[in-house]
Amino acid sequence: MALLVRVLRNQISISPWVPGCSRWLLVSRTRGQQGRTLSGTFQMSQALACGGSVQILGVDIELRRKYHTTSKLSSAKDSPQPVEEKVGAFTKIIEAMGFTGPLKYSKWKIKIAALRMYTSCVEKTDFEEFFLRCQMPDTFNSWFLITLLHVWMCLVRMKQEGRSGKYMCRIIVHFMWEDVEQRGRIMGVNSYILKKNMMLMTNNFYAAILGYDEGILSDDRGLAAALWRIFFNQKCEDPRQLELLVEYVRKQIQYLDSMNGEDLLLTGEVNWRPLVEKNPQSVLKPHSPTYNDEGL
Repeated sequence: MALLVRVLRNQISISPWVPGCSRWLLVSRTRGQQGRTLSGTFQMSQALACGGSVQILGVDIELRRKYHTTSKLSSAKDSPQPVEEKVGAFTKIIEAMGFTGPLKYSKWKIKIAALRMYTSCVEKTDFEEFFLRCQMPDTFNSWFLITLLHVWMCLVRMKQEGRSGKYMCRIIVHFMWEDVEQRGRIMGVNSYILKKNMMLMTNNFYAAILGYDEGILSDDRGLAAALWRIFFNQKCEDPRQLELLVEYVRKQIQYLDSMNGEDLLLTGEVNWRPLVEKNPQSVLKPHSPTYNDEGL
């Protein structure tokens, strides 16, 4: 009987199971070694038993370990962060002294694009619709509040374009103050009063920028509070006006983010969405401007 069992074992391929890495592994023997047992020859560390393919004394073991994976919610740390633009030591020194170092594009092209972008804020914005729907008086202060809101949205977008975008932001603000001063002179405002008002408007401008930045990073209630405090000067009693303006700012920021940064740096052309959207799907299809510096 024992002889019969020994003959059957030599004729039939038996695949023994061996423990490895908290589970049983199937070991297949090769021909010519079927009579050889694994006793005393199966020496494997746990590290080798947890992955890969190993061969021990003519025994091929295919190890495939299935790891348990769980779905993990992506956080801000997991999302790709913008890469900081690398600058040389000389550029850091001259910028620390208050000068502007070499940029990706020439400065005169960025200045022209900044002028075009500011011009888009004052010429492509429907001020009459804002006066009507937000019940604002047709005054110089109302014009400045509307312009400030659109300039701020441009600054938010261009600050994402590295050092060139930040330089463009400074030029946009410079053109804005030149325009404000020129309009004040055309209106016949006394130079002393104009200078005093310019200082007050400058303080209000930077305070408004901080307030809008805090609002856009918050939820709709935070943005509505910033608009109520800055744009409406705490005098809005109709919540529908706040809702309309919050929706307007959100869609404009989304629309600007969908535009190519290189095009904005070279052209500065921005077509603002209407205050009341007739075709909401058109927000997702921004118009790509064409850069043409011929004759400049």
